[in-house]
Amino acid sequence: MLHEFIQGLTNYQFLQNALITSIMVGISAGVIGSFIILRGMSLMGDAISHAVLPGVAISYMLGSSYIIGATFFGIVSAGLIGFVGKHSRLKNDTAIGIVFSSFFALGIILISFARSATDLYHILFGNVLAVRDSDMYLTAIVMVIVVLAVLLFYKQLKLTSFAPTMAQSYGWNISLINYGLMFLLTLVAVTSLQTVGTILVIAMLITPAATAYQLTNKLSVMVGLSTLFGVLSAIIGLYFSYSYNLPSGATIVMAAAIFFIAAFLFSPTKGLIQQLRKEQLNEA
Repeated sequence: MLHEFIQGLTNYQFLQNALITSIMVGISAGVIGSFIILRGMSLMGDAISHAVLPGVAISYMLGSSYIIGATFFGIVSAGLIGFVGKHSRLKNDTAIGIVFSSFFALGIILISFARSATDLYHILFGNVLAVRDSDMYLTAIVMVIVVLAVLLFYKQLKLTSFAPTMAQSYGWNISLINYGLMFLLTLVAVTSLQTVGTILVIAMLITPAATAYQLTNKLSVMVGLSTLFGVLSAIIGLYFSYSYNLPSGATIVMAAAIFFIAAFLFSPTKGLIQQLRKEQLNEA
């Protein structure tokens, strides 16, 4: 099977595009996912990844790139969540649940008018083997934006993740940094649609980062490991998707989940087995 996969890479342009796009999504999701985990923004990532669906549907209806519509609705949903949370008695997680479920439902209704159930399936669960050159180039642009933004504002992101009060004492605009991070999150979620779909985007954003978090306490190492696990998950998932004719999004996410399970069980410092050994020693 591995030989056939390698041979397919040398012969088929669509498989080359799929591999390159998957790797770039793994890098983008791994980098931004580390900060999402540390800031407790996993639910926000889930909300944005679902809320972009109306934008995808409208873009299909207008015959334009789904990137434009999805990005617009992602930004609108993030702003709306903040607005509802600020101007009501609702807690932030309640505002997130209301906004993302409403947008997601609207997206499904619009897609039922715009396209067939097959297209809806691909949007929800991804089909990286059908990625176009334009999608690949846009993914590359987003990856560069995300990596450069994190490199340029690494100090600000680090301090606001671990010590927001101290960051505020420096005169930094915490809200602006948070909205900037949500903007990057939206871009990554949108470009991940073709790879893993709207339902599974959140898994690519948090699972590699959660795996890395199990293995280190240093942010820079966590970002590096998260990126590595994101890339490996993309490559392994694509291999099984192509070789066994399985949904690409599901296989990529399952590969990421297996890495997490291994780290959860066998991490030298935070793994379950290590914790059980310490408990046994303490009891003895």
